[in-house]
Amino acid sequence: MIKGVFKLPLRALEGFINSLFCLLKVDLKSPDYSCISKRAKTVEVNYRLPSQGPAAHLVIDATGLKVFSEGEWKVRKHGAEKRRVWRKLHMAVDALSHQSVSAEVSMD
Repeated sequence: MIKGVFKLPLRALEGFINSLFCLLKVDLKSPDYSCISKRAKTVEVNYRLPSQGPAAHLVIDATGLKVFSEGEWKVRKHGAEKRRVWRKLHMAVDALSHQSVSAEVSMD
């Protein structure tokens, strides 16, 4: 959850947790970044930002995003062999404050 809230990479998260334990004077150590990475794959944490009040007007848009994979250089060099992968990003933005209210990626 700390990684998602502060948007930290794994090594920075490890250091952040260790410094937090040091500040709190708790005799614990953070797991190393590879252990955090393995655990993060199995845990799904849903957190929400605090509400800024009711949104008066929402602007909703969707756009297609191309997913680049390991074979993209081969496709550019030798031509298309396989189906390209796309995802669709749906966003809702508050029209007055221009803040992102919600974002979802679908497989369509």
